[in-house]
Amino acid sequence: MEGDHIKINEWLLPLSWLYGLGVKTRNQLFELGVLKSRSFKVPVIAVGNITVGGSGKTPHVEFLVRLLKNQCKVAVLSRGYKRKSRGFVLADKETPMRKIGDEPFQMKQKFADVEVAVDANRCHGIDMLTSNTIVNDIDVVLLDDAYQHRYVKPGINILLVDYHRLIIYDKLLPAGRLREPKDGKSRADIVIITKCPAELKPIEYRVITKAMDLYPYQELYFTTLEYEDLQPLFEGETRTLDSISENENILLLTGIASPKQMMNDLKKHTSNITPMTYADHHQFTARDIRRINKRFAEMPSPKAIVTTEKDAARLIGMEGMSDEVKNNIYQLPIRIKFMLEQEEEFNQKIKGYVQKNSRNSILVKKKDDHKPNNSHRAGNGPRTISFRNN
Repeated sequence: MEGDHIKINEWLLPLSWLYGLGVKTRNQLFELGVLKSRSFKVPVIAVGNITVGGSGKTPHVEFLVRLLKNQCKVAVLSRGYKRKSRGFVLADKETPMRKIGDEPFQMKQKFADVEVAVDANRCHGIDMLTSNTIVNDIDVVLLDDAYQHRYVKPGINILLVDYHRLIIYDKLLPAGRLREPKDGKSRADIVIITKCPAELKPIEYRVITKAMDLYPYQELYFTTLEYEDLQPLFEGETRTLDSISENENILLLTGIASPKQMMNDLKKHTSNITPMTYADHHQFTARDIRRINKRFAEMPSPKAIVTTEKDAARLIGMEGMSDEVKNNIYQLPIRIKFMLEQEEEFNQKIKGYVQKNSRNSILVKKKDDHKPNNSHRAGNGPRTISFRNN
């Protein structure tokens, strides 16, 4: 059921009150204009959450990349959490994971034709991407994990809310996992309830919709996760999830915020699952690799190791893995799927925003093909707008 992963530490609520006071003060400074938010001429779409831990940001950003990359020039900008570098870094296929972080590395490996950059200062990062000195003719910038980065005023602000940790039932840090009060959802143009069970009942949609209590200018969507085929990390052949037999032993190796759902999904194929769980974004060490080798060697056959794409990005460069581990370790890619037949509506909102605000994309050129030649007047340049202003 919704909110089933929430645990509140009641004894920490006084500290949560103090934390909330600081967050509210910061937000108020932005509302009063004491702290400034910048708009940009290039379309900017921000994707993020107001909770600590995974809500499915990376697969949702990847969905946007797939939606737009064949029709306009896309750049993804992240802060590059736990990277071993500073300032602005523009990735290429040879950029090591340690220099840009695991999620940007994963994205660049998947989408070689998309610009992927990291910068803790998102305003500076957007300036660099749109200066035409490093990258030419960027049509849209996707900000990964930037809902709370209020120095940027995106044209579309997408808030992700984990079905299993609905913000309406959670509390502020440190008692709960909210980074800011739940009324921070009012800044979102689009709210997506993520990681929904595929068999969600119509009554549950209605209950959640009412409980979220969104404003009329906000759009609410629901997505679920779909697994693709298991991909060998080093050697071997692709496997379907259905190829996992009931008697196969799986070592589930994760360093993500919420591995519980993945474990539950794998249990549909086999009950013989041994978890090796690390903290989110864990940087694997030589000692960790020795432990993995030992744990896997002790497991009876048939057996395999399953890990996430994000963990694979941190494991791929590690030395010391046994041949047995290398021959049997797989990453499990995930994609999102919109529910309630909402995908086309969502796609049109995103494409429509880019179309209205970019001068270079194929989307705009197709539209301009039907305009008279004198329709390009001064003042029609790209601008950043929000659905609530349409």
